[in-house]
Amino acid sequence: MFATILVAVMVAIMIVFEVMDRLETNFYINTLYNELEIGFDAAVFAAMAWAGPLALREMRKRQQATLFALDSRTQVEVLFHMTDMLQSARGYADANSVLRSTAAKLLKGLGGALYIFNNSGDRLELSTSWSWPEDSAPADTISPTHCWALKRGKVHVNLPGSDTLHCEHHDQSMVVAEIPMMARGEVYGLLAIQAGGESAEERLQIAAPVAGALADAMSLALSNIALREKLRTQALRDPLTSLYNRRYMEDALDRYANLAERNQSTLCVVMLDLDHFKRLNDEHGHALGDAVLTDVAATVLGAIRPSDVACRFGGEEFVVLFPDCTLLEGIAKAEILRGRIERLSENHGARISASFGVATIPETSTKVTDVLADADAALYRAKTEGRNRVEGAIPRPIRTKSGTPTAVAA
Repeated sequence: MFATILVAVMVAIMIVFEVMDRLETNFYINTLYNELEIGFDAAVFAAMAWAGPLALREMRKRQQATLFALDSRTQVEVLFHMTDMLQSARGYADANSVLRSTAAKLLKGLGGALYIFNNSGDRLELSTSWSWPEDSAPADTISPTHCWALKRGKVHVNLPGSDTLHCEHHDQSMVVAEIPMMARGEVYGLLAIQAGGESAEERLQIAAPVAGALADAMSLALSNIALREKLRTQALRDPLTSLYNRRYMEDALDRYANLAERNQSTLCVVMLDLDHFKRLNDEHGHALGDAVLTDVAATVLGAIRPSDVACRFGGEEFVVLFPDCTLLEGIAKAEILRGRIERLSENHGARISASFGVATIPETSTKVTDVLADADAALYRAKTEGRNRVEGAIPRPIRTKSGTPTAVAA
């Protein structure tokens, strides 16, 4: 502003000199004119010497402001793109890929790690990491009680040194900023950003706003993914026992039956029903009945393979699918389950037992609808013959090469 005023004054003086030059009235005026002209030239040089560096500084400030605005615009565009991509993420793996790609653009020279709560919510598990030093890998799990960021609900910076306040899982050779990831009032995970070497703390402070924006975007994505997983679980699992429900069982049965037919293998279906369960509810209350159902489900899960499928068919009735299992093997497995369920009587102070029906494809049945009906018929036979027992379906007859019908070997 001052330079502008000075230039205006100089222009006015130049106009005065021009007028005096044209008048040329007398010797004294000419002398005064010459002296003023010399002074004016000196003032011009002085103004240029003073205003030049000022103008350069002003240009640098404007250039820096322009670069900062362009950088901020680029960051906003990248964050908008990240948010758009996260909306299409179908699971944690997709969200992790988007986070790593965005962090590589916005947090150059910094490493990071994302932790997500496990299903029980008692600890955080490492979901993904990037640009972390190889000699100091991030912890696989973090306890919420050992993390200051989670306990305070605020960003916490772990500084190196034994005299600083840091989390128990922190490697003191680096500076790590931990950001709790919150959405809709709940904590879904933890974002850790690390820096090493000289000026590590300063670099983290500069990157703090961008890291916070990344955490906010990921928090909403994790919240949406968790909600979808919850709805999916509610659609496929029984809320009381956490076993798969009948709808999932029917889909799995079709899939396993087709697989058994293609591989020329067997599929065993075990159906079990708790004996006198209505009487148990009437005499001891529904609370005990629910507890028994939960324990029976846990007993079944503890006795089957990862490839087997256990479902709550309805009420006190359960179905277990055993792929690659013959009729005799299925009866043996059912007998083990029967004994374990019977031993639950000691825990609940009431008589608890179950009856079992076993059928297989292709030994007793040829179709999906037939194998369930055959297992149910075997279960009904176990009920009528005294309960607390295992009955297998009758093997279907097959024809030998000679044309003589015989039963499938059990």
